[in-house]
Amino acid sequence: MRDQTPLGKYAILYMPWLLAWLVQSLPVLSYLIAWSGSLMIFSLTMSGWVKPIPQDLSFSQQLMRPLFMIQLIFAGYMCVGSIFYFLNVLGYVDFHLATNKLFRVDKVQLNLTAECQRYYILAHAAFVTGILKNMKYPVPKKYFIEKSTIASLLLKVAFVAVIISTTLGRLPGFTQFYWLFSNLSFIAGTLALALAIPQKKLLSTSICSTLYIINFYNALTSGFKEPIIISVLVLGIFLYPSYKRTVIIIFVPLLLLLFTFLPKYIEVFRQSVWKEGIDTDDAYELALDAVVESEQSGQTSNWDFLTGRLSEIGMFTQYVQSTPKHVDFYYFEIIEQSIISLVPREFWPEKPITEYLVMKRVFAADVTTDISVVSAKPAFVVDCYLSFGTFGVFIFLYLYGTVAQRISQTAEYLFGGYLLGCALIFSGLFQSLWRGLSFEFLANSVFWSFITMFVLFRVMRILSIIKEI
Repeated sequence: MRDQTPLGKYAILYMPWLLAWLVQSLPVLSYLIAWSGSLMIFSLTMSGWVKPIPQDLSFSQQLMRPLFMIQLIFAGYMCVGSIFYFLNVLGYVDFHLATNKLFRVDKVQLNLTAECQRYYILAHAAFVTGILKNMKYPVPKKYFIEKSTIASLLLKVAFVAVIISTTLGRLPGFTQFYWLFSNLSFIAGTLALALAIPQKKLLSTSICSTLYIINFYNALTSGFKEPIIISVLVLGIFLYPSYKRTVIIIFVPLLLLLFTFLPKYIEVFRQSVWKEGIDTDDAYELALDAVVESEQSGQTSNWDFLTGRLSEIGMFTQYVQSTPKHVDFYYFEIIEQSIISLVPREFWPEKPITEYLVMKRVFAADVTTDISVVSAKPAFVVDCYLSFGTFGVFIFLYLYGTVAQRISQTAEYLFGGYLLGCALIFSGLFQSLWRGLSFEFLANSVFWSFITMFVLFRVMRILSIIKEI
């Protein structure tokens, strides 16, 4: 089925980028047009104005599809979170304008920030264009899974996946698959919990709740913010179809609280575990105590987090400042390195270390001079720019949306529909698509996730879990 959406509607998505580019001599206005343009794109695409949202499911029952989940996380993180950095460049601290008379706005940094935001809005528009152009629902039905077995199947997947991940985690060279099956176990257990609660099955709810608590604790002791936020976000999305009002009342404030207190928690936890070598359980308690103390003392400002770690636009400006002025565009070099990253080291012992290849770009742009526990690797949109400039941002983000959408639909085709195909398999195995990684890491993750998806499909076919219509 060909896409019947008028090209004019797609063109509207690029108007903010064009307007921001036309007024680039006015960096504040240019930035604000580009930033607000992302809010417009969210509205036009998720409302169905550009292309009608799929009618095979209600809106609340398809939130894990790329148009919603990936766009909210990937584009939201990339485009919207930069507003705090922009305010900081203008002299705001904790939303208050600096009163220091010696302060002067850095015009060079302001122009770079506006330029990067223009790349962001172009990336956002191209990304959703890729999704919408390839969005074809309903997905053809060839395979199915008995509905009466889905709840028990999810629990089995959760436990089997955690056993596999634990086993692989102890084997050298299988770290990536450890995380794949760990994520799959978490998604399966959370989805099982969301199905068990409305059915009021006490035993199933108790088992799923225990599993969720264990996974949430693992997230709390991972040393990273993303697993904690995703743990809450995913449960809220899965529960939303059955408890819309309750989810909004509870989960929205809960997510806001996490954004408020997590930076302090993670800072103390990392300091305790990574630098001082304290046991994770003790570090967990120390971090919680630090959060409570900071709240009681009124020291809950997260301005450094909002202007730094929430958005990577600050690092993006450094890449733009160095390329192509001091460092030439990489053209096909990063793509070639991404292909190399797909080859298992067991088959090529001399294969270049991917981490080193990526960090060469970081050092070349003087983003950092040493590898630290804080990631300085370029984001996906940065690699797009470093490869081919503006054209690279457009074409690679279009391909990003295309790949995400087609994999999602393939998962629904193979696993009998949205629930197991998209909500479980796609969300469990392809979480790397939620956040744009460097080319090499993203290519490797997506490739082996794709292979894993087909292996799981064949296993379920052999076990007659998946049946042909």
